[in-house]
Parts: sequence; C-alpha cells; structure tokens
Amino acid sequence: MTKSLLQVEKLSVVFNTHHKVVDDISFDVYPGETFALVGESGSGKSITALSVLRLLPNNATIQASSITLTGENLLKKTELEMCRIRGRRIALIFQDPMSSLNPVMTIGDQVAEAIHQHFPLSKSDTQQRVLELLQQVELPEPDKRIKDYPHQLSGGQRQRVMIAIALAGKPDLLIADEPTTSLDVTIQAQILSLLKNIQKETGMGLWLISHDLALVSTIADRVAVMQKGIIVETGNSGDLFSRPQHPYTQKLLSALPSIQSCLNHIAEQKLPLLEVDDFHCYYPIRKGLFKRIAGYVRAVDGVSFTIQKGKTLALVGESGCGKTTLGKSLLNLIPGGAGTVKIDGIDLHALSGESLRKQRANMQIIFQDPFSSMNPRMLVGDIVAEGIKALFPEIGEEQRKDRVSLLLEQVGLPGDSALRYPHEFSGGQRQRICIARALAVRPKLIVCDEPTSALDVSVQAQIIALLKTLQREQGISYLFITHDLAVVAEIADEIAVMYQGKIIEQGKVEKILFESEHEYTKKLIAALPKLENNSK
Repeated sequence: MTKSLLQVEKLSVVFNTHHKVVDDISFDVYPGETFALVGESGSGKSITALSVLRLLPNNATIQASSITLTGENLLKKTELEMCRIRGRRIALIFQDPMSSLNPVMTIGDQVAEAIHQHFPLSKSDTQQRVLELLQQVELPEPDKRIKDYPHQLSGGQRQRVMIAIALAGKPDLLIADEPTTSLDVTIQAQILSLLKNIQKETGMGLWLISHDLALVSTIADRVAVMQKGIIVETGNSGDLFSRPQHPYTQKLLSALPSIQSCLNHIAEQKLPLLEVDDFHCYYPIRKGLFKRIAGYVRAVDGVSFTIQKGKTLALVGESGCGKTTLGKSLLNLIPGGAGTVKIDGIDLHALSGESLRKQRANMQIIFQDPFSSMNPRMLVGDIVAEGIKALFPEIGEEQRKDRVSLLLEQVGLPGDSALRYPHEFSGGQRQRICIARALAVRPKLIVCDEPTSALDVSVQAQIIALLKTLQREQGISYLFITHDLAVVAEIADEIAVMYQGKIIEQGKVEKILFESEHEYTKKLIAALPKLENNSK
C-alpha cells in the first residue's frame, strides 16, 4: 500500500481557549493524488490547512496526535525548520491573488523572490527559472509580461502567477485554497487543467479546498466533507457524489443549481420595463507627453436589449467583456455611457438634477462584494434606511424604522439585525442586507452584479430563492450579471451573451443553454463544471 504524503491524526484547533473551530479530524493525502476538503464557509477548511503549515494566529491552539509529512512530525519542528518546509515541501495558493501579490513589485521579481528563498541560484539562472515557471503555468508571452505589475494582469493571469510562485520551491504537496472561486468558468477550467497537468509532470500531491462540489467532482480522487469543524464523510469521489451517505452531504448536493431547471420556466409575455438601444461606453486611451487621445477602449459597443416587467435577463460572459460596465453605466453610476435607456418609457439619459434623483428610486444595484459596498461604521438599520432618507425625505423616522424592520424580516434576517454592524454577519447575511437596502426604495429594476459568485452552494440557493420570491410578490425586474450558467438556469427568463463589449447572442434561457448557435456561447456551456456520477 502507498505510504501517505501527509497524515493528520486527531487535529483540533481552539481559539481563545474555548471556541473549537476544528474538532478531532483525521485524514491522509497520498503522493500524486488530488484530495478535496469541501464544506461551507466557516466549516474550518482553511483553518485546517493553516494548522498543517502552523500559520495560525497567537490566539489559536493546535491540539493533535500528529501531523506528519513523509513520516516527519511537523508539530515537533522549530519555527526555523518550518520556514524551510513552507514553500519548499508544502506550498499554498490563496483564494484572492490580488491581495496575496505585492502591488509594487513586478511579477517576475515576486517569482524570483520565491526561488531565492529555497535555491541559491545566480541572477541569470534565476531569471531563466522565472521564465520557465511562467511558461509552465501557461502565462501568455512570459518574456514580455515578466515586468508587469499585478494590476496589469487579468484575474486568471494573476492566479497563474500565484501558482508559479507556489511551484518555485518544487513542493511535494500543493494546497490550493479556493483557487477558482471568483474566476469565469472558462478560466476556471483552464486553471484546473493546468494544476492537473503539473501534478502529472511532478507527481506532487494536490490538496484542494473548495465549496464548489461540481468542480470538485471533476478533479478530485478522494473527498472529505467538513461541517462545523468535523469531517462527516470521506470517500472516493465517484462513490461520494453518486451515493452520499451523510445528510449534510446530501443537503449540499441538493442545493447545487441545475442547468436543467430552466426547462421548468413558464413563458409569459409582459410589457417592457427597461429598453436599451445602441448603448455605448467608450474610454479614451491617452498617450505621449501631452496625453493626447490615441484611441478608445470600447468597453460597451452598441448593445440593445429589453427587460420585461417582473422578468429576469441574465447578462453572461467572461471577466472584461463589459458586463459590469454596462450595468453601472445604465444606472448613470459611471460616466461615458451613450445611447437610449428607457425605464417605463422615460429616457434616463435625458434627465438630470432633481428629476434624475427621483427616478433613481426605480433603479437599484446589488454588488458582488457586500462587505465592501457597506459602510463598516454604520449600523445595518441606518444602511438600509439611507436610501429612504435620501429619496423620500417626507417619510418620518418612526415610519422609516418600521419599513426597515419589515425589510430585514422579508430577507430572513434576525430581529435585532438593525442594531448590529456589517462585520457581525456572515457573507450570505451581508448579501441579504444589500438586498434589503436595494428594496428599501421600492425599485422596479435591480441590477444584480455577481451577487452569488462568492457564496456557498446552500447560501447561494437561499439567495436565488429569495430573489425569485421577491420578484413573484413585488413584480421586480432583474438584470442579473453573472458568469455562472447553472445559476442563470435557475433564475433567468432570458439570456444575453456578451463578448468584447458586444451582445453576440440572446434569447430565451432554454434556447441559449440547449440550442446555442454562437461558438463562444458553446465554449462557455462546455466549460461549466458538471457533477460527475450524479443525475442532477
């Protein structure tokens, strides 16, 4: 029998002497295999990985029989010895590459720094090794991009740089902590394929941490399911996904959005609410000493569509195609938009001043990251009430408080939520607060900008169900911006596929998902992770 690469025996992690976040778990990772640890946010997955590397804060205590790497107990290593192991024998890829990379260092220097940490190479040899690593992770034109800074790369390219840094030490075990959470399905597929190819070449063990069960089912050899600090089920990927034993695993699988769900949609023609015709948003490219305009970035290039009352149009496409720019510029939140935008027959771009301010009550937006879109120093009640104060100053304080309480109740938040701060809530609850804030002014249209992309499958299912209920009860229309076609199938009536600033295909959701005509749309659908060995 193959000896384990990493063996964790009876691991517990306690914070502040009483709060146990990991509770007596054991598992193995074998050479050359992909082991996945799955579960919802807060289940203890990332804490488990940080425990193995002994990177927890001072208020955390690790209790374990042993944590061994090829037979060596990591708990008995000194800090200096652990520094030699981190990056060299065990490497870690973090979830958010932008916050993990140094914004004032070129990507070449950052990869070189990781090489110097473990190998005493000359400057020319280091430079050659940097190029080799960037080529290995398939970064386009590595000899030209080596001097770029992180902000000059796309999300997928930044993640490739993070992988190159992790591979610099030639590790035996690579820990990938949610490496594709915020990436488009096509980029996500490329990153996973890249990791598997590198694993085949090097024979390293791959430990994947994720809440995306469909993704895990396509890449993992073995899976452990974690709930509230406890591993509730472990098994081979095929067996676990086809015959889940634990109720929690069954619950997670049942919460997965299904592309088949669009077949249940009832087609019903309604009057148009939002009408967009030949909409453009161009940004000037300035060059030279005097910064003269040398051209334009066509972020949105001649887009036209209609959203009916009480219906949802999903706007899909990869990062950088112009989805978010379109959503924000339609609402006049960013300058540069030109074209016809009518809501209930009123041309928004013909309005200004007080008339535009009053019309804003009909249009609201829910952002992708709820935490950064709220003032951390304001109480939740004040955050939700802010729009009412600004747009309906005639409403009294008591009436406003009652409205806020009703809204928080509508979105399924506890009764005392109004008197708490945003940091006291989970990610799913914060997104509910943002939905309540958007609903506060009784809008006719809500632009939902990737509102579920960073959420666990069960929380994502709750948010989708909530949005559908609110639409059914209040007749709200949604422009739903996303790259997740399975979510689109659950919530949308129509789809518009966007590519390089243009809408290349649009129509009923079931027609686009099952009878798409454009090659780009087919590519997006083909890249969607499908749950292996499961009928859903």
